[in-house]
Amino acid sequence: MTETESAGGGEAVATRSGFVALIGPTNAGKSTLVNRLVGAKVSIVSHKVQTTRAMLRGIAIHDHTQIVFMDTPGIFKPRRRLDRAMVTAAWSGARDADLIMLLVDAERGLKGDAEAILEGLKEVRQPKILVLNKIDRVRHEDLLALAAAANAVIAFDRTYMISATNGSGCDDLMDDLAKTLPEGPWYYPEDQISDLPMRQLAAEITREKLFLRLHQELPYSAHVETEKWEERKDGSVRIEQVIYLERDSQKKIALGKGGEAIKSISMAARKELAEILDQKVHLFLFVKVRENWGDDPERYREMGLDYSK
Repeated sequence: MTETESAGGGEAVATRSGFVALIGPTNAGKSTLVNRLVGAKVSIVSHKVQTTRAMLRGIAIHDHTQIVFMDTPGIFKPRRRLDRAMVTAAWSGARDADLIMLLVDAERGLKGDAEAILEGLKEVRQPKILVLNKIDRVRHEDLLALAAAANAVIAFDRTYMISATNGSGCDDLMDDLAKTLPEGPWYYPEDQISDLPMRQLAAEITREKLFLRLHQELPYSAHVETEKWEERKDGSVRIEQVIYLERDSQKKIALGKGGEAIKSISMAARKELAEILDQKVHLFLFVKVRENWGDDPERYREMGLDYSK
């Protein structure tokens, strides 16, 4: 048992820690929920499906428990290599966790991918919690019926009804997780909120702004890499990033007429990075075409995905 002294210097209190895998269909609100529970931006959010590609960890402290949320890619029916690698990463994260939270969009219910995920969870041994999201958009009686239908397939340990957007129900969920995870030492320093290197987080933020600005025009295969990070003497940082696309026609879309789109994307990314880093940011974006990058093993290694899947 690991113990820490209480704030008043009294008797020691046992610490707890553990990994919680958050899985669910695409666009169920997983990244929004992780950001809400961690209390900071650690995962990018957009209306585009399959925005989260590789698994990242968001780290929260609640009472004396360190909760490591594993934000996994949305699970869907894969059609190509990148899809398969993302889905494999999601299921791998679930099997490695101490506890699994299945997040279901209460508006969409158990249609399509959600139903298939329920069936897949039958083969996973870890304790499972059902979390119904977006409850502010659904009638209470419909929520109860949805919870009953899901628990008829799998007997979840507990069911929670929340709104990741406005925080409703999230405090109760955190209280439960803090009590449920096993006693043990914390895995990360107290002030660490993510395992994602800052260069990679910066690239993810730019990719988020790219999708928010052009989500209807660009495929989700667009990729961003931070190629240069220079801390300057005046306390500012110079960041150079490359947006990789698969076709020349996409490059014109990303740049926009007179460079309008890329300027808007750069401005939004620079503003958020400056807030996160608490320093002035000079951000330079370049757009390049890299055909068939989705079949490049190196890109998969950078994203933490298994190319062989």
